[in-house]
Amino acid sequence: MSEFSHPGTPARPPRQSRKGLTSTGVLKAASKSPRSRSREFALQALYQVQVGKNELSEVAAFTRDLAGFSKADAVHFDALLHGCAGQAQQLDALIIPLLDRPLPEISPVEHAILWIGAHEFQHCPDVPWRVVLNECIELAKEFGGTDGHKYVNGVLNALARQLRATEVAADRSQSRG
Repeated sequence: MSEFSHPGTPARPPRQSRKGLTSTGVLKAASKSPRSRSREFALQALYQVQVGKNELSEVAAFTRDLAGFSKADAVHFDALLHGCAGQAQQLDALIIPLLDRPLPEISPVEHAILWIGAHEFQHCPDVPWRVVLNECIELAKEFGGTDGHKYVNGVLNALARQLRATEVAADRSQSRG
């Protein structure tokens, strides 16, 4: 017992590192890359666009003012937000055939994550398909429903085989050898 604790008061738990994983297996904020942060902010903004039907420019301005945005990759955020919102119908056309239920039954969070994944598969060839997939799974774990990450994984895995067929095949043949 330290000189500052009182009898009957439980001892404080040890301080946890700011880096590493949370108890749910998600990266702690201090461990996230600027691109990961941009995906988080894009997800939040896309949610506002979908659910709140807010104007894209207002959502973008509001999101840029949120705490922590300065640590995000602003260029990637803009590309994701404007790309997903501007190409929502085209992205949905890619996603819908891979769903096991009607699109309106998908939560807005998972829907936005699927947009982000589909957009990055199409427009960010510098980001390996496994990174896109992993980042979207992490978003679903942190912001989605209980098993939303499993659903996102299944849909985006199938989409990767369509949009990044050569990269996926090469990657899979390497892992077998």
